[in-house]
Amino acid sequence: MTGPDLADASVAPRTINPVAKLLTALIIAGALVLSVDWVSALTALVGEIALFVAIGTKLRAALTRSAVVTVAAALTAVTILLYGQPSGTAYWHFALVTVSDGSITLALATFLRVLAIALPSVILFIDVEPTELADGLGQVLRLPARFVLGALAGLRMIGLLGQDWQYLGYARRARGVADHARLRRIAGQAFALLVFAVRRGSKLATAMEARGFGAYPTRTWARRSPFGGREFGLLAAGFAIAAAAIAVSVASGAWNFIGAR
Repeated sequence: MTGPDLADASVAPRTINPVAKLLTALIIAGALVLSVDWVSALTALVGEIALFVAIGTKLRAALTRSAVVTVAAALTAVTILLYGQPSGTAYWHFALVTVSDGSITLALATFLRVLAIALPSVILFIDVEPTELADGLGQVLRLPARFVLGALAGLRMIGLLGQDWQYLGYARRARGVADHARLRRIAGQAFALLVFAVRRGSKLATAMEARGFGAYPTRTWARRSPFGGREFGLLAAGFAIAAAAIAVSVASGAWNFIGAR
């Protein structure tokens, strides 16, 4: 492998460094977990949408991924609505279920907070390749190469699990051991898949070690992971969204510090 200083610029990632996207999502999430109120979450959501548009997020992919997050947030909000701490006027009561002003407000705040925290993590990583993220973690954050490359290799192997499961099913049916007892068959096949994955992981780890992927204390990288103006601009936008969310919430009197609950 060539070192970072010798890498050809043509192979450098053309998108914003994934490390900057990761840090931006953490910055926004860190600000939103400090308070349980709908004002800060709504303010952050507005800023996030503007940020997604500014960096040219693909609309179709964003809508697809945000739909999954929206459903999860809605289910969480429904649980809070029905079983949240009642306060104020009670509109409906049945057994343990109580819908009141307090549960409605808390459900709305929960729905918006889940969206505001999850969307940056989902939308910003639409076009991120695992290899680019690994390059950034190793070169920008200086994480240990053994950890970064091991995680990358494991992530690459996830895609093979479905294929392995299918082939194991074919093999078991060919031997006549998959014609009855469906639950027992699934349990046995799952154990076989686990054993197969462990063996493959051991072989992969040995092969990577033999090729010097775990070089200590430093190693070279095939591609550079640049961190420049665009990345710092994205981080600044993350800080601006977090600061605006807190400021608007405090100014409106809705700020509800989670440590005071």
